[in-house]
Amino acid sequence: MITLQHYLWVSAALFCIGLAGVVARRNALVVYMCLEMMLSAANLTLVAFSRFGVRDGLPDVNAQALVFFTITVAAAEVAVGLAIILALFRAKQRIETDSVNALQG
Repeated sequence: MITLQHYLWVSAALFCIGLAGVVARRNALVVYMCLEMMLSAANLTLVAFSRFGVRDGLPDVNAQALVFFTITVAAAEVAVGLAIILALFRAKQRIETDSVNALQG
């Protein structure tokens, strides 16, 4: 039987993999995908707590509503993030995060 602890371990593993990707990678697309993986790990945690948090015999759906709004915001974030990465590529012809510092001045 799958318990809450199983969900939390999977979520922690996803979050750690995403964090390692953000810290170690230089490619902006890979960093962006790792950030999305970290967001998905947080959503998995919320849904797991919602599933196992029972009130009056029914699952608590407040966390599931929060996940719905988080996914909606993430969809808008994808559009904005990819537009920024595309603008970076058009300006510098590369998408490494080291070239972002050159855009400041």
